This record gives sequence, structure tokens and C-alpha cells, in this order.
Amino acid sequence: MTVTRSRSVPPGPSGVALLPTLWKFGFDRLGLMTSAARTFGDAVRLAPEPKPFYFFNHPEHAKHVLADNSRNYHKGIGLVHARRALGDGLLTSEGDLWRKQRRAIQPVFQAKRIAQQAGAVAEEGARFVHRLRAAPAGQPVDVIEGLTDLTLGVLGRTLLDTDLSTFRSIGRSFEAMQDQAMFELATMSAVPMWVPLPKQVRFRRARRNLQRVVDRLVTDRTARDGENVAGDDALSRLIQSTRQEPDPRVGRQRMRDELVTLLLAGHETTASTLGWSLHLVDEHPEVREGLHAEAVEVLGDRLPTHEDLHRLRYTTMVVEEVMRLFPPVWMLSRKAQGPDTVAGYGVRAGADVLICPYTLHRHPAFWTQPERFDPDRFDPTRQHDRPRYAYLPFGAGPRFCVGNHLGMLEAVFVLALISRELRLTKVPGYRAVPEPMLSLRVRGGLPMYVHPVR
Repeated sequence: MTVTRSRSVPPGPSGVALLPTLWKFGFDRLGLMTSAARTFGDAVRLAPEPKPFYFFNHPEHAKHVLADNSRNYHKGIGLVHARRALGDGLLTSEGDLWRKQRRAIQPVFQAKRIAQQAGAVAEEGARFVHRLRAAPAGQPVDVIEGLTDLTLGVLGRTLLDTDLSTFRSIGRSFEAMQDQAMFELATMSAVPMWVPLPKQVRFRRARRNLQRVVDRLVTDRTARDGENVAGDDALSRLIQSTRQEPDPRVGRQRMRDELVTLLLAGHETTASTLGWSLHLVDEHPEVREGLHAEAVEVLGDRLPTHEDLHRLRYTTMVVEEVMRLFPPVWMLSRKAQGPDTVAGYGVRAGADVLICPYTLHRHPAFWTQPERFDPDRFDPTRQHDRPRYAYLPFGAGPRFCVGNHLGMLEAVFVLALISRELRLTKVPGYRAVPEPMLSLRVRGGLPMYVHPVR
């Protein structure tokens, strides 16, 4: 690549090198971010005027964009384009609408309420282990598919006070929604939605299905509780909040957008984290043994309770290290609303800015042997001097993930229950490949053999 340098703009590709750069952003996003950081350093200009596009890869840069000067940065490329697929839910909305949505949903995720849901999480985890045990001997199981069902089950019980098991099509519909969101990104939303490409036809069908699911959830809740819905779960709170809209049509659309976003974000990131956990644990027998020993010692033969969370210390360290290597939210995109200076470089209004936890979590200046899977990095009894913003598994600043406590509780409990009962091994020769969609998931599933150990 040809490098251009200036005091006012970061280094980056120029000339004919811009074409493969733009192609990579559409189709090889992880490859682009990794090679850009390796080639140009912590501040990179990926595209020049008239649509400047910057990538900043240092903890101080992340702190500035996501926290210190967050008011100047709205959601950017990727999520802006995903809005055509997902609508204006908490993931994609801005300004007063986002603040209204956040206020409505925040109480559902308070630590005290999440602690009260620990039993439901443990029960769903135990059911998942039981389903794995029941798999035909000698036949691999796609654990990603099972984890999707598991996390949707947890979401239904803990956040919606609803059994989602009857809506078997939700997982497939979200596959089509994510495919469309990434297609919007790759094409910069240049292809009209009505064009009958197979991908877009599947998306339209999936969107109609999810709208039916949402409408059914609202109808069933209203029929159960009457018009004065007053529960403390997310569904009840969203019904109460959206009814305050002066225009009922706006309220109905807001309800659909917010519930679809909650259903997607509430299960996808945890399923991805657990999938990568099972992959990495299989490749590191010493970690598997440590997980099994801790689960047996802490839990014995019972289900975990909320009080066990701090006692499952090694399991927590493993989950944290998994999220370092494969952060569920792998990219945080922003658009500058006004001019700014980041890393000494000018960022003009309208510029797109990327913070990439995937590359930040592998930055050699802040992580020793960054490609190595080493849960001991997160041993709370050890001292470390890495900056706070070198590790962003749940984002940072005002848009820090509202579901972080529930996500960690679920991942730790499920990994502990699996490790106590089972040994899962990948099909020989299978290669787990990251797929950077809205979350960083395992491409094409994860076929594994199930071996009981207890």
C-alpha cells in the first residue's frame, strides 16, 4: 500500500490502494481493521474527502470518542445502514428518542432485579445441558443453534416474563435480519429494498414474521394483564412507554422496533460469547480441567445461585478472556457531529470514526502475547497496568451495554454447568471462522461431539 502522511490527517492508503480498502470494508472487515492497524498504527485514514473515514486504535482515543466527547458522536456507519433493517430501536436510535428508550428499559437491568433472575438463568442452562446429553451418541450437535435457543429462553423468562419457545422461527428470522444489515453496510444502502434479490426477499419475510411475533407478545400481555399493564419486565415497560406517544401509529412502530432490537441484542451477543467459549475450551484441555474442577467444588450437584457468581472466579476469568479475543460487539462506529481533534488529528463534522474492540483487545502495547488464550490475564489477585479503555467488551460511555450484568451472569452459569457435566469436542478438521455481523459470531455454526463426564 502507498502511504500518505500529513500533519492534519492520519496516514492511510492512497491511490489504487483505496479500492481494495473499500472492498474489504464491505466483505472482509476484520481483515481490513487488522491490516490497517498493523500497517499504519493507532490512527488511520481509511478513506479521504469528501467522505473521510477514520479508524482510531488506542485506549485514549476510545475514551475520547466514546466517553469524554461522546455528545459529539452519534451512531455511525454500519448501524446507520442497519436502521433500514432494524428500525429505530435502542441499538440504532439517537437523541431524545434514545434517551426515552433507555429510561424505559434501564430499570429492567438493575443489579437487584438481575440477581432475582439468577434462578431462571440456571434452570435454562440446566435444560440446555440436558438437551446436549440427549443428543444421539456419536453424532455431532450444532451448539450454536442450541445456544441460540438457550439465550432466547433466558431472554423470554428474565426480561419479557414470556415463554419464547413457541416462536421457533425467531432465530432464523434474525439470521436474515443480520444478513440484510450487513448487506446494507457493504452496499452503503445503494440497493433499493424492493429489488427481489434472494437476500432481500428473505429479509422482508423475516421482518414480517418478527412483526407478527411482537404483535402477538403485546396482544397476549394485554389479554393477560388487561389494559393497565403494570409489570416490571421489559415488555410491560415498553407497552407503558409507547402508549404515551401522541400518535398511536408512532407508538406501535416504536414498540416493534424496540422489541425486535431487544430480542436480537438480548440473545445474540451471549450466544456468540458462549460459542467462542466452547471452541476455545476445546482447544485448551488445561482450561477445561480448571473449569470442571471449579464447577464441582463450588456447585457440587446443585444449580448455581446468584451468590455463586463471585465464587466461580476462574469461570469468570475464562469468559472475560474469550470476550477479549472475540468481543461480541467487535466494532463501535460513530459519526462526528462537529469538528474535533483525536490523537492530534483533525476530524471534521460528518466524518465516520471507528473504534474496534477486536483490534484494541489484541494491541501488543497493552496485551502480552495478544493472540494467546490466557484466562490468567483476568486473575483479580494479580496486578496489571493496562488502561481502562484497552478492554471494551460491552462498549463504553453513555451507550455502555445495558445488559452487561445479565450477559455475564448467563455466560458464567452456562459455562460452569456445561463444564461440570460434559466435555464438548469439535468435529475433527473443523475450523471456527469469525463472522463479523452485528455481533462477532462463529460462521456457519459449531458442530461438536458430546461426551458426558459425570
